[in-house]
Amino acid sequence: MNKFFSGRSDMPFAMLLLAPSLLLLGGLVAWPMISNIEISFMRLPLNPQIESTFVGLSNYIRILTDPGFWHSLWMTVWYTALVVAGSTVLGLGVAMFFNREFRLRKTARSLVILSYVTPSISLVFAWKYMFNNGYGIVNYLGVDLLHLFEQAPLWFDNPGSSFALVVLFAIWRYFPYAFISFLAILQTIDKSLYEAAEMDGANAWQRFRIVTLPAIMPVLATVVTLRTIWMFYMFADVYLLTTKVDILGVYLYKTAFAFNDLGKAAAISVVLFVIIFAVILLTRKRVNLNGNK
Repeated sequence: MNKFFSGRSDMPFAMLLLAPSLLLLGGLVAWPMISNIEISFMRLPLNPQIESTFVGLSNYIRILTDPGFWHSLWMTVWYTALVVAGSTVLGLGVAMFFNREFRLRKTARSLVILSYVTPSISLVFAWKYMFNNGYGIVNYLGVDLLHLFEQAPLWFDNPGSSFALVVLFAIWRYFPYAFISFLAILQTIDKSLYEAAEMDGANAWQRFRIVTLPAIMPVLATVVTLRTIWMFYMFADVYLLTTKVDILGVYLYKTAFAFNDLGKAAAISVVLFVIIFAVILLTRKRVNLNGNK
């Protein structure tokens, strides 16, 4: 029996065990990706009675010459950069605060992650209610109570304020992921390292730079990479909050279902995948370089 599970005989048996998972993965991931790439070279009408036509690279050329695509890409880059930076810094700060004992620590920790585990649709309605032009609590405080504004701002009707709000919403919504990740790694750092650094005269910033930052760097790279991927693919939160912010996910949705241009939408998703894949490779290379130093 031991001989059967040793040496080269392990590989066929391992592949046999993995076969169901590989087939499922291929059906759910590989096949839709291949179909999407195929559609990106077609002009595919929504009417099934009209035949699709092969157009080659026409959809990709239309994307690269479309100012709307470049505007959406620029908006997505800004949106992703601000959300990733904000949620990561906030998550790290809150994790460092919770990396000590105090009363009601477990209760407070549960409240911190509440925004992350609550369905997005509930949070979106809460924010739209708070920033409602007529009866929202924010306009009531800003106009009637504190007199910060002469007129009630139209928060979700203005592109500038809409963009700021969707960024703030995403930071608040997703910083608990960074918080949980950082708190887990912070609790593994030996407290004697901080004590030794303090005895050597290191201040709070120096202790963070010398002890904390090197320890959390692998987790930091993972958090930033995953959050970048998720933010680049974001659609639901932004679309539900406002129609004034055309990040790539919203632009893709409008292209497919508002303008019925499925071929161009498929090409956009392929370009989006290439961008994300490049980000993953660059981040992985950066992490490997840091690890070899």
